[in-house]
Amino acid sequence: MDFLPHDISTYAETYTSPESALLYQLNRNTRARVMAPRMLSGHIQGRFLSMISWMIRPRRILEIGTYTGYSALCLAEGLSDDGQLITIDQNEELEAFARSYWLESPLNSKIDFRIGVAATIIQTLDETFDLVFIDADKRNYSLYFDLIFDKVRSGGFILADNVLWSGKVVEPVKPADLDTIAVQAFNQKVQDDSRVENVLLPVRDGIMVVRKL
Repeated sequence: MDFLPHDISTYAETYTSPESALLYQLNRNTRARVMAPRMLSGHIQGRFLSMISWMIRPRRILEIGTYTGYSALCLAEGLSDDGQLITIDQNEELEAFARSYWLESPLNSKIDFRIGVAATIIQTLDETFDLVFIDADKRNYSLYFDLIFDKVRSGGFILADNVLWSGKVVEPVKPADLDTIAVQAFNQKVQDDSRVENVLLPVRDGIMVVRKL
């Protein structure tokens, strides 16, 4: 995920608003206690997600891929007063960890955690979303996009994380590298979709920003 020189990354973080004390603790403890901490959104990306949410002031957010709950807290910051964020993850082992931090936040009541298979849960949701954040298993990105598209309002936004996949998307791909192939296919799918406008931002591991027309 380190595409920029270390000193440039450090400079960018220096001139980005800091994490709250709660997010800092969640960030640190995820890295210390949980496997695969690179899955955490972290400081720069977390502030980006918060900024987008504040810009949109969404009433309904859907997050696909919860992990330890950091990005959910960031996205929830910009919710409208009556807003709600639904976040989906199938790893029930991290539920207690995530909830322990949400409970310390005034945003806790706005977070609805659903445990299970995302593709199944999405089909049960009778909601219209202003903002969707896809950050789960890469091989199903295109499926998630299709499943949520009609549930996003016109003018609403879809964000997809890890769309540069540690730079592998521009390297020769081995046939067995199914994750990279899936990410490439997703990026091409969005690029070819006449129903959207999109921009791929090289923020951390790449974020695809999609606006539904």
